[in-house]
Amino acid sequence: MLPEIQLDDVIRLRKPHPCGGTDWIVVRIGADIGLKCLGCGRRILLPRREVARRMKKRLPRDEENA
Repeated sequence: MLPEIQLDDVIRLRKPHPCGGTDWIVVRIGADIGLKCLGCGRRILLPRREVARRMKKRLPRDEENA
């Protein structure tokens, strides 16, 4: 089952990015999901199923800037 993801959601992935960040913001929704690293600003595109497999959790709105 694919999680419900919307624009500007902050998600945490299981493995850290090489910059050390694990939190990503959703910048594009479509066949692929565009993510932007909150640590270094790098952008990636992943298929929906890949995001669902790698996603650990969706962060609540009050925890985004922490």
